[in-house]
Amino acid sequence: MPFTDALREKDSAIFIDLEVTPGSKVIQVPSGYNEWRKRIEVKITQAAQKGKANEQIVEEMAALFNISMSRVSIENGMTSSKKTVRIDGVSLAEAQKILESKLKE
Repeated sequence: MPFTDALREKDSAIFIDLEVTPGSKVIQVPSGYNEWRKRIEVKITQAAQKGKANEQIVEEMAALFNISMSRVSIENGMTSSKKTVRIDGVSLAEAQKILESKLKE
């Protein structure tokens, strides 16, 4: 599972490296895996303006893992397409299982 290079666990949280495409026609979380950058690809409909794209990323990641938005935060890359998202209360094994099933769709 090469996509696991984009995930790591520290304390009671997991960190996921994302490559985000804002302004897409569809929301697709995850949309693929970039092997060279070792990042999970994500497509969102919001434009990267005034934090709207970041807000949508938090919403979509919370929905993907079936957790509240308060347990998701953007750790790095607030103004970049390359972001690191922190997810609290989800194990690395759970995250791998969820992402693997979505990446196979």
